[in-house]
Amino acid sequence: MPKISILMYHQVGEFAKPDSHRATFCHIRRFRAQMAYLYYFGYKVLSLDQAMDALYGGLNISKKHAVVLTFDDGYVNFERYAFPVLKKYGFPSTVFLVAGLLGKNAQWLADDGRYAPDLMDISTVKRLRAEGVSFGSHALTHPRLTQISPHILEKEVKESKRLLEEVFDEEIKYFCYPGGEYNTEVVQAVKEAGYEAALTCDRASAVSHDDPFLLPRKAISFGDSLAGYFWKLHMKHKRKFKEQLIR
Repeated sequence: MPKISILMYHQVGEFAKPDSHRATFCHIRRFRAQMAYLYYFGYKVLSLDQAMDALYGGLNISKKHAVVLTFDDGYVNFERYAFPVLKKYGFPSTVFLVAGLLGKNAQWLADDGRYAPDLMDISTVKRLRAEGVSFGSHALTHPRLTQISPHILEKEVKESKRLLEEVFDEEIKYFCYPGGEYNTEVVQAVKEAGYEAALTCDRASAVSHDDPFLLPRKAISFGDSLAGYFWKLHMKHKRKFKEQLIR
């Protein structure tokens, strides 16, 4: 049974603002080292489509541990810093976009009194798609999906899918729960919206008996050295659920 490390990044760059969410920031030096590590040690870096096929379809992957690279929110520094490194090594990636805020800033962070970085605009994401980057939905405005009304929940998951499909003129198959928050009602809304799978922030390797709408990921954080990166890839396999989740 394959074990796939779906890695979760947010911002990649040179400097984290003092009032930003530093825990989710990856310095470009560390990102370059992490990608070089995957490349030179022969890791199998899969697209999200390939990972789904390996977990639930017929794709046979090598015994060497496989990795998927995902980036939440769609910050402009993905294009400037992360993408050139990914392109250098030929690594596929998936970016989850906040569909209603393209070309604006991370308003949900501003609402919490934090620095709100700029988000990529439509022309940028279309250009990146033409160069092989894949995209998924991170809802319409990045709310806490477990704390909004059923009507707003439906709009967040359905309208974000519709808007992104208009942008890319292709099906948007994957959803990512903002802040990792979900419950039974949220998962059901995502299923009914027509997505094929959804990603959480539960920390573990993805395996074939996972619910495709509850796929775990491993967060790469500000302080991760290569030793910490190795530990997350090879040792951190067991899922730890949050208290408020599926009941």
